[in-house]
Amino acid sequence: MKHKVLFVEDEPDLGNVVKQYLEVMDFEIEWCTNGTHALNVFKEKAHEFSLLVIDIQLPGMDGFELAERINRLDSNIPFLFLTARNEKKDRLHGLKLGADDYISKPFDIDELVLRIRNIIRRHNVTEKNRQTIPAATCGDMVMNKEQFRISIANNKYVTLTQREFELLEYLFLHKNKILKREEILEDLWGENDYFLGRSLDVFISRLRKHLSSSKKIAINSVYGVGFIFQVDE
Repeated sequence: MKHKVLFVEDEPDLGNVVKQYLEVMDFEIEWCTNGTHALNVFKEKAHEFSLLVIDIQLPGMDGFELAERINRLDSNIPFLFLTARNEKKDRLHGLKLGADDYISKPFDIDELVLRIRNIIRRHNVTEKNRQTIPAATCGDMVMNKEQFRISIANNKYVTLTQREFELLEYLFLHKNKILKREEILEDLWGENDYFLGRSLDVFISRLRKHLSSSKKIAINSVYGVGFIFQVDE
């Protein structure tokens, strides 16, 4: 089965080259040149796409806004940002939106293909696990794996992104154990690099915020090593 990618890039030369190469590499590509068109296409065909590749500097609606609006429609769709700006603030903003990866122009097309395949592979593994592992209770938290939701102390459910939930589930499965950063990154996402390391920090921060009302659960840092998911049963 071919994986279908929604590719959003306004530069015609680059867009043509990437589209043709990805098709040679056995992907099905839907290419849009602006955010408004891409959003409309996604609304019509959301169930068809395995991944989004989004240029940040688009005319009109930029890539960040497009990703935010698509996330509101489907928070589980993985996406990768392309950008000509190699700025730290852009990378961090992309992480906060839940981006799976980020690649700066000019890039090696084979590297882009590899990153796309890795993201799709990780996403498929997560989906398989989500379908086979039942709901769980941890301390005063209830985890709804079907909908990526948690409830603390019987309060209303909060919906997490897929990346947040898979990290939370990993911590839950290794509760009350010191976990090394590199161990988490390699087990969850198959790599230990700068981008994924920053992703981990962002997701930990967001999970701490979600868990702040819990009286039995905390994510504590272990200086120079990693984290411990402390649960008082």
